[in-house]
Amino acid sequence: MPLKTINVKFSLPWIGEIGGEWEPDESEVKAAWELYVELVTRISVVELKPDQGLLREALGSLYSLFATTREILRKYGPAVAKPKGEGRLSFAILAVAVLNTLLRPVLSKWHPVLEDYESAKPAGVSSLEHERRWEKAKELRDALNDVRPKLMEYADILAEVADVPSLLPPAA
Repeated sequence: MPLKTINVKFSLPWIGEIGGEWEPDESEVKAAWELYVELVTRISVVELKPDQGLLREALGSLYSLFATTREILRKYGPAVAKPKGEGRLSFAILAVAVLNTLLRPVLSKWHPVLEDYESAKPAGVSSLEHERRWEKAKELRDALNDVRPKLMEYADILAEVADVPSLLPPAA
């Protein structure tokens, strides 16, 4: 039995807008909360400034969302995949769309490029220093920061489903 109706309007690369009314059931509410916690506690929703963090760690954090999402989908089973409401949406439909159309293209492009660069790190140079010397570092940071607003929007949808206030950092 639906707990409440959520109006969703979410645009993703290659598939366009996903939207309509979604009537999440109790299992979807719990799944949304679990994934929301993962999103808001990662670099995925915080701007990665030029003088902060390692790009490898940021990519790793995004990559780990695949395993986390799979785990949540397995835990809650087919119930979270069955479309509900006029928009024919479900937790799984949104979760898989975010992974495959938003995160996968960024990770599949940048993971091997960064790995190649990392493999050429000279002895005696720290990972941080080596990464900061990389001519493509800004381009990767920009790519990560381009994904961030969509992940924040997705997190907002999950917060609404979980019926919790936003835990996202305030906009700068």
